[in-house]
Amino acid sequence: MSIALPDGYHLREGADAVAAHGYLSRSYWATGIPLETVRQSLENSFAISVLHGTGQVSMARVITDYTTFAYLADVYVLEAHRGLGLSKAMVAFLRAHPRLQNLRRWALCTLDAQPLYRQFGWVEYPHPERMMTLDNPDIYG
Repeated sequence: MSIALPDGYHLREGADAVAAHGYLSRSYWATGIPLETVRQSLENSFAISVLHGTGQVSMARVITDYTTFAYLADVYVLEAHRGLGLSKAMVAFLRAHPRLQNLRRWALCTLDAQPLYRQFGWVEYPHPERMMTLDNPDIYG
């Protein structure tokens, strides 16, 4: 599967937990997340990342059963590498990945990236009365 990236960047399956922790621990959605939690989350999901040289500069992961449902989580691009289409490339890669086809439903949560995800078919949930959550936003600190 070929996804266009700027020169010097390449996408790979898998992610470096230490690099991911460096960003996630300061993100609005996972502030203070322990490194071991990041490690476990990557072990129990399908993650991809973009490298610039040998350094991980972005990541996304999907929590899925590969059959009916996928939850897109922890999508980030380091500040110095934003505006290059890396998040679009990651989402396109995931949406086209052979193991993630024919799913009944994809879901995600975002504070400010709705325009990105709309480009790939996401919409606000049409039946909010059916959706429930159990949130514990202060779990890491």
